[in-house]
Amino acid sequence: MQNERRAAIRSEAKRLEKYFIDSGALLLEADSLLSAETLLDLYGEDIRARAYVTHDPVMGERMMRPDFTVPIVERHMSEGAEPARYTYNGPVWRMQDAGSKRETEFIQVGFELFDRSNSAKSDAEVFSIFNNILPNSLQTSTGDVGLLQSAVAGLNTTSLRKAALMRHLWRPVRFQSLMNLFSKTKDENIFYSQYSSNEIRKNINKSGKFIGLRTEAEINSRILALQEDSKTSPISIEEANVITQILNLKTTATKALLILKKFIKIIPNMEKAVLGFEARLGALSNHNVNIEKLPFEGSYGLTSMEYYDGFVFSFSDGETIIASGGRYDALTAVLGSGKEIPAVGGVIRPDALIKGFQ
Repeated sequence: MQNERRAAIRSEAKRLEKYFIDSGALLLEADSLLSAETLLDLYGEDIRARAYVTHDPVMGERMMRPDFTVPIVERHMSEGAEPARYTYNGPVWRMQDAGSKRETEFIQVGFELFDRSNSAKSDAEVFSIFNNILPNSLQTSTGDVGLLQSAVAGLNTTSLRKAALMRHLWRPVRFQSLMNLFSKTKDENIFYSQYSSNEIRKNINKSGKFIGLRTEAEINSRILALQEDSKTSPISIEEANVITQILNLKTTATKALLILKKFIKIIPNMEKAVLGFEARLGALSNHNVNIEKLPFEGSYGLTSMEYYDGFVFSFSDGETIIASGGRYDALTAVLGSGKEIPAVGGVIRPDALIKGFQ
């Protein structure tokens, strides 16, 4: 039975691979062992909780690939032409929580598009390619991380506060706590401002033996920075409400557009992202996607891989995500040593696809 299932998965994977090739993609192979340093730079130490780590005496710490995006981007940035369409077919490995029934090894078949000519058309092309091969009965989800990024970047507050919010976009609880903190008035935010530098040093000396990794100088510097931040004017109620409304937005794509356009008056920096959203809807419509019924969520994608910075989408059976993808322009700049090319792509899990539709 297990052998029959594996054979069925491989057969479905080859079908999907052929479809992507017929859609204009070049088939690429990718290394199974990736540089741990590269992945840690991208995701931080959190990646260790979901990636298998090994050590090579020559190449150092390595990780079994948790997905294909990083090696495909590295390959393209080093030797690819433009525009380029790629497909791939092979296993990925991810650690699961204790007691989880989710598989630690599974096959992904994907399609990636690198093209700087028109991002809206590229988004629509990739989405429609997935939409056309997957069953109509699947539930579709879409979002746009770039909308929230543009709103945060346009807040009337300090660059330090905006940088802190950007770092925690993918950590909803921490992001919301920061928004709450930065929206407080000066009178509400007085904890750090009541201590002088000498008083801070005295309190540190009274605290006993250091057991953490931070030095006294680092602790003192951090508190002084918080003191300085406490003098900053709060984020306005109007701007804070825009952030909240984006995160809570859940409607159709066309209705979302009407709402988002109103936010431009409060945060003008959102205009480019909203116009890009509008252009994408037009391009999707040209691919015969019913944008009047296309679901949209303002917070969708914020719990996915942190490299997404624009359009995001997924298809699920209500329980399991069968296909997902999105735009990751900034990732190409990181892996391309400063060279950047707009990129969007997605993956399908053939095992999940045949499980729901056998």
